[in-house]
Amino acid sequence: MNFSKKTWALILTTAILASAITIFQTEYWGSYGFVTFLFVPLLIGLIPIYFLDENEPIRKSQVVIIGLTTLSIFSIILVLIGIEGMICIAMAAPIGTIITLFGSFIAYILRKNRKKEKGLTTTLIMLTTLSLFSYVDKNSTLSLNEAKTSIVVEANINTVWNNVITFPKLSEPKEYLFKAGISYPIEATIAGKGKGAIRYCKFNTGDFIEPITEWNEPNLLAFNVDQQPLPMKELSMYDIDAPHLHDYFLSKKGQFKLTKLSNNRTLLEGTTWYTHNIRPEFYWKLWSNYIIHRIHLRVLENIKSNSEKN
Repeated sequence: MNFSKKTWALILTTAILASAITIFQTEYWGSYGFVTFLFVPLLIGLIPIYFLDENEPIRKSQVVIIGLTTLSIFSIILVLIGIEGMICIAMAAPIGTIITLFGSFIAYILRKNRKKEKGLTTTLIMLTTLSLFSYVDKNSTLSLNEAKTSIVVEANINTVWNNVITFPKLSEPKEYLFKAGISYPIEATIAGKGKGAIRYCKFNTGDFIEPITEWNEPNLLAFNVDQQPLPMKELSMYDIDAPHLHDYFLSKKGQFKLTKLSNNRTLLEGTTWYTHNIRPEFYWKLWSNYIIHRIHLRVLENIKSNSEKN
């Protein structure tokens, strides 16, 4: 689509402004929340449309294209300057796209009925929204989330137990999720036996150190998480060490629960309790639960395979 010079100027200015706000929020303010994932996309959608020349006609299809073009340039800027990698951009894309288009159509409606004196009112509303989102980001409490995955193993409960407490090195992952950079488990070992033993679950980015809090052989192995590695390695041309890789997603504790079934089978459940300091929580919880579920499956299927060989 051929944009006018003024339209391109608005698109580029908005993308740069949005990048500056994002850098300040994440790198200096240390916040990944409503400002980053709601206010910034809203701004990206609103500014280029709202400030177009009143005499320049614009169709709804153009509103969509301008909004998505601005969002794309903004994303490219973050990748090129090494603030974010491709994985995080892809994960944020669905909510970013929806909020950007929402902002674009709000601007389209406002623009059709705009009077010059209302520009100040719109600016004040946006500044108030920014302040409100910043306050909520800084004062929200973290909730403990639970992710549970289960699988049926065609083996007796004692055999499954032995493959739960330690398991040999897993094969290289085939899932694109892990190949793209999400951290994945490699093997597990344990030092000691019973409550107080230390389990080491090795990931490709480092080790989980898990002191055992409950050892109810062969039914329950529960543990806390004293140390965890980086949750991912960003897919980027740079060696990105974004703030969200440190203490924004924290695994707090976990357990393996084994239940004896009929016909010499065992129900094996893996559960992780975690917090993440990224908002809006309802959206990022969808991603977190999906990723943890895939990690659980990688471990549980390995335990199942090893148990059924015996």
